[in-house]
Amino acid sequence: MGAARRLCLSASAMSRTLARLRAATGDPLLVRAGRGLVPTPHATELRERVRDLAQDAQTVLRPAVASLDLAKLKRSFTIRSNEGFVEVSAAQLVAAVTAAAPNVRLRFAPKPDKDVRALREGLVDLEIGVLGKSGPEVRLQTLFRDHFVCAVREGHPLLGRGKVTPARYAASGHVVASRRGHASGPVDEALAALGLSRTVVVVVPSFRAALAVASVSDLVALVTSSFFNATQGHQAKSGLAVLRSFPLPVRTEAITVSQMWHPRLDADPAHRWLRGLVLATCREQGR
Repeated sequence: MGAARRLCLSASAMSRTLARLRAATGDPLLVRAGRGLVPTPHATELRERVRDLAQDAQTVLRPAVASLDLAKLKRSFTIRSNEGFVEVSAAQLVAAVTAAAPNVRLRFAPKPDKDVRALREGLVDLEIGVLGKSGPEVRLQTLFRDHFVCAVREGHPLLGRGKVTPARYAASGHVVASRRGHASGPVDEALAALGLSRTVVVVVPSFRAALAVASVSDLVALVTSSFFNATQGHQAKSGLAVLRSFPLPVRTEAITVSQMWHPRLDADPAHRWLRGLVLATCREQGR
């Protein structure tokens, strides 16, 4: 009865609709469980796919908007990204959004993994980061390319003694940033190809924490170039300890950071505007 009311159907019409769906799918879809009904596994699978189809249909049938009045736009956007992007770019992005559309609200959600399920389910409007598990329907646009650098305290033994070789780098102690607590990665693979290995003394969940540990120890932190440059500029202005960086002495692949969204938002004028601001912000920062 509840489902019939939500669909503005009578109980008999709802029963006939369910019968047609059962005949079309060859599955009972809903079965008795006590006094109620529960979905079959096939019905649960269909529910996720039908949600996407319904959202796509709404996008197609939505009237085209010739212009977007940003001054009157009232919208909330959820952006999922790692703490590096938030610390480096959030302030400039928020300033640009507020200046153009004062009634728009942004919510930055944490990015514990690379699963794009939140995009598919509509829980997130935009995802920023390195592409992970994705489906062919997910749209993406490259924002910038980044690379890792090494960061150490002023006066560190690796500084001022000539070029930092892979062997000298590997012989030092290291602090690694990993949301999942992983101590090894592409750097270790590159060192292994040279017959070298490093000792990871500390694993922390963020780049900022890695820099904090490196600032009071002889450990070498591994962070992205964009994060180091942005945060160290702020440290200098604040009168806090400033770290030194040097190139990673082994070759690793460049990091491609993209913005990703579900196709149901592809033609949405407000979402297009937000994507454009994100891209412009990254370009203005020289990334």
